Amino acid sequence: MRDFTRSTEIQARLHDLVPGGAHTYARGADQYPESMAPVLVRGKGARVWDADGNEFVEYGMGLRSVTLGHGYEPVLRAATEAAADGMSFSRPAELELLAAQDFLHLVPGADMVKFAKNGSDATTAAVRLARAVTGRTTVAVCAQPFFSVDDWFIGTTDMSAGIPAVDTVTFPYNDLDALAAVLAGETVAAVFLEAATALAEPLPGYLEGVRALCDQHGTLLVFDEMITGFRWSAGGAQAVYGVTPDLSCWGKAMGNGFPLSALAGKREYMELGGLRTDRDRVFLLSTTHGPETASLAAFRAVVHAYRTEDPIARMEEAGRALADGVNAVAAEHGITDHLQVRGRPSCLIFRTLDAEGLPSQAFRTLFLQELLEHGVLGQSFVTSAAHDAEAVADTVSACAGAAEVYRRAIERGSVDGLLRGRPVAPALRRTAAPRRIETRTSP
Repeated sequence: MRDFTRSTEIQARLHDLVPGGAHTYARGADQYPESMAPVLVRGKGARVWDADGNEFVEYGMGLRSVTLGHGYEPVLRAATEAAADGMSFSRPAELELLAAQDFLHLVPGADMVKFAKNGSDATTAAVRLARAVTGRTTVAVCAQPFFSVDDWFIGTTDMSAGIPAVDTVTFPYNDLDALAAVLAGETVAAVFLEAATALAEPLPGYLEGVRALCDQHGTLLVFDEMITGFRWSAGGAQAVYGVTPDLSCWGKAMGNGFPLSALAGKREYMELGGLRTDRDRVFLLSTTHGPETASLAAFRAVVHAYRTEDPIARMEEAGRALADGVNAVAAEHGITDHLQVRGRPSCLIFRTLDAEGLPSQAFRTLFLQELLEHGVLGQSFVTSAAHDAEAVADTVSACAGAAEVYRRAIERGSVDGLLRGRPVAPALRRTAAPRRIETRTSP
């Protein structure tokens, strides 16, 4: 068994000092098997090392923000050189123009862009702008996992404590009739959706229909490109499916781990947040660190890599090999109805089903536990361009070891005696339990 003693000690101390023990709920210890939540100290390529010296092949790197690999030299070099000339000034830097030009070259459907630091900065600015444009307050969001940490979205989740009632409604994906019903009252300022997800591609004509409905009802269409941008294509899902939104929101892979997000859109709307409008101005985005030079330089290096190296082809190649390999392992063990790797090759997930064929947090935790024991870290199998043949082979081998234990659990109909500790739990939930978190007050 791998030793996680030092990681567990650091995690306990983190709980004393940081609410939840992590700065992102998806990074929380409750998302990993009990006493097996590695605290990381270093990464290179597709591999990471924890405080106990354990090495792992990592997936979903940086919550899908690292697509070129940890420590990718051209990005580091560009960011370092920019930082050496000054990180932040009292006036715009020329780098802001150069980065904006690079971005708008990738996303020709947008006329203007404004940079920020977090994805929620961009999505909430889009809400504010859409409300100002339309004079309406309701926001319609697709029933997809996540759009913002701000009230307009979190108020719709199970973690809504402290948030007043929100004017946000939801609609199912790939259902034009449902969206038409939501828009019928002419009260919706903006429709938010991911054009596609790992498991859901748009049906023929769906996105075109969404575009037409928004036009018909005077509603702004907003694409969330946080995940699809730089993973479906450098120009996002809108470039793949050929449907242009009014506004789009970007982040994650823009800087290969450097913090950067963006709101982009049509000039007629974006200018309402600027100085060239006769209408009441919108407080669109005004951030101290949005234009810091290191991240903008990192972004420009990322753009160069996507123009010259085709990292999407590499992550898709790795994803196809990984899915084929793991699904073959499941077939060899007779558990294809219970353990499955599915999704777009660059955005794979694993499905963990119990003996009855139902999704199971307990069986998911068992699979995560065995992956960690065999040197794989990840809540998904989302690849990067750094996942080479060796990383894929090591992962398939780890899954073969995990499948042995998983098969025994299926045969027993339970994880009892195989899972060490409590199951993982959804990141966004009303109560903190299950917890079993040791509190330490010593330094």
